[in-house]
Formats: sequence, structure tokens, C-alpha cells
Amino acid sequence: MSEDPSAADVLERIDELEARLDPEEDLEPMSPEAAREEWLARLDDRSDSTIRSYRDRTVHFIRFCETYDIENLNDLTTRHMKAYESARISDGLDVSTRKNEWGTLQRFLEYCEELDAVSSDVPDAVDVPSPTKEERINTEKLPIERAETILKNLKRYRYATREHVTFLLFWRTTMRLGALHGLDVEDVYLEEDDLDRLLRHYEEEGYAPSVVEKMLDRAETPFVFPRSRPETGTRLKNGREGERVINLADEVGEIVADYLRVNRADVEDEYGRAPLLSSQKGDGRLSKSAIRNWMYVLTQPCEFGDECPHDRDPETCEAREHGYGNKCPSARSPHKIRTGSFTWHRDRGWPRRDLEAKANTTEIDVYDQPEHLTRAAGRRDLLDRLDEDNE
Repeated sequence: MSEDPSAADVLERIDELEARLDPEEDLEPMSPEAAREEWLARLDDRSDSTIRSYRDRTVHFIRFCETYDIENLNDLTTRHMKAYESARISDGLDVSTRKNEWGTLQRFLEYCEELDAVSSDVPDAVDVPSPTKEERINTEKLPIERAETILKNLKRYRYATREHVTFLLFWRTTMRLGALHGLDVEDVYLEEDDLDRLLRHYEEEGYAPSVVEKMLDRAETPFVFPRSRPETGTRLKNGREGERVINLADEVGEIVADYLRVNRADVEDEYGRAPLLSSQKGDGRLSKSAIRNWMYVLTQPCEFGDECPHDRDPETCEAREHGYGNKCPSARSPHKIRTGSFTWHRDRGWPRRDLEAKANTTEIDVYDQPEHLTRAAGRRDLLDRLDEDNE
């Protein structure tokens, strides 16, 4: 009669069975920082701003690994990922921000899995939330009334200045910061004679002259035509697919023309290009950070003498100091100006499809925050048509 197996024998047998059912993955050592840099380096088809956002979204994870002394991704477990999620939730992140950050982190960890740096269950452990439409919409848009007030003040006190043209084009074209920053003088078509430049552009692109002439017969100035030029430092967010003609109202075209004639600094950037928003400082092209700071300042209520709604003294307020414009609760970034512009366009009857083409986006629902009474009033004529049909 055989002896009963000991507890040690039973545990050893269980370990053997578990190993057969779930064999340990062979992992290659790699540090979190080295893996992230390799991942970002492979994303060379993405814009610089996208790469920066991916870096920003993963920086907290890198710091988390440092805090937990995880120097080798092989040591990362699902328990670590849950601890990371709890830590970020306690930081006060809203659902939409967690979706962006954790979605990016999951893609990064999936790349690490391909490198055999993490076990296959680690990326799956990241619980990317699915926010509702209400949670996805950022309500900090620039209100339409404030935008109109800013434009009136700029037209009266700073007509055709660089800041006037910058704010005006943001509001009237819905362009992203990167697109406006990358505009050259040659991308602006204000008169019929400017179409000769467009003719040369399409011929360089390989279009037949007869085809180009037919296209130009239908072209009406004024308009701007942002181009993606990654080889000289200004790639559009969506690359070549982001290139499109954006029509301008005649009055907007006149203001841009006056700016070019009188106030634009006649300089070139380091690549020999003539930026629309030029600068005597730096490399000749007004930087994105400078554009962003100007928008923060222009959207402060006290910039044009209005009373501060936050009970601050403009003489001592830190938001009035150079580079600290975003410290004002009322200040808005170019992205928030774009959000307000979407609503302004839609409230004035712009069809969704046309606005998506103009703004080069398919996420109008995220940005468009309708003023419901205005939108309803715009539909009143449709209601009247129903009554007319029954007469």
C-alpha cells in the first residue's frame, strides 16, 4: 500500500500543472524609459504635437514605475496597473482625461508586449473608460459673446496687427494652432493674381495644366490654403489630408491684406520661408507658445478695460505678467477658441458636413456646444414649412 503524498508533494504537483496550463512567458529585460523612447521614435509618421502629447500622457506612468522601483518592465504586474489607475483617479482626473491618458498607455504597453518586455495580461489590465457624450464635451469654450467683443476691440484699437489677424483667423477659420502657425504668406490668396501661385503649385504636384485651369476657373478669393511641410518643421495634424482651401469673408481678407502691407515683419524663417505670422525674434516664425500666450492674454476680460469678474486687481494679478496669461480663470487657449468657433458656425446654419471639412475633423459632436435657444430659433423656418404644406 503506497503512502499518502505529503503537502510538499501536492504543492509541487500543483506547480507542475499550472506551469503546463500557463507556462511562464519568456521576457526580455527593458527599462520603462528606454521602452517609451523606442516607442515614440517609431511614431515618425505622427506630428510633433502628437508625439509631445503621447510623451505627456505617459510621464505619470514613468514616474509611477520610479516610485515603485520598477526598473525592468518584466516586473510589471496587473496589480501594479490597478495601483496606477487608483493613484491617477485620486489625482482628480476626469473621465475624458483618463480615457486619453490610459488609451495612450495601453497602446504603449501593447508595443512593450510585442518587444517581449511585459506579460500579455498587463496591457489588458488597463481599464480604459468610455465617457458619455456629456463627459467628452469640454464646456470651457470661448463664449460667442466674448469672442465678438474681443474682435470689436481688436478692430477698433489694434486694427490689422499680428494679434488681431491671429485671433480673427482662429475664430473665422476654425484652424488648429499648428495649421495657423505653419501658414506662409504664399498660402494666402487675396486677389485674382494670387491664383498664379496656386497654378504653379498644382503643376508641381503633377496635375495636367488643362485640369488645373478648370479648377482655378471655379476658385474665388480670398482664401487660405494650409499645407503640411514636415521637412521644414510645420506638419499639419492630419498630414497631407489636412490640406484644404478655407474661404475667407471679404472683410477678413481685407484685414489680412492690410496686415501684410503695413504690420507684418518682413523676415524669413530658418528654412527660407516667409511666415504669415512672422517675428523679429527667434527663427523668424512666431512660435506656437507665443501664439498660445497671446490668446490667453486677449481672452482676459481686463485686457480691454472690462471689470475683472474674479475680484482681482489687474495691477497686481499674476495673470497679467508675461508668460502667465493662463493663470486667469477666464483665459482661453486656441483650442477653446476653436471650440467656441464651432458652436458659432453651427448656430449660424453651417451644415455639419461642411464644417467638418472646413475644420478638418470628424468630431464635431465633441466640440460643438450648441446654444439651444439660438439653434431652435434657426429651425423655426423649418416648422413654418410644415404648416405651409398643409394649406
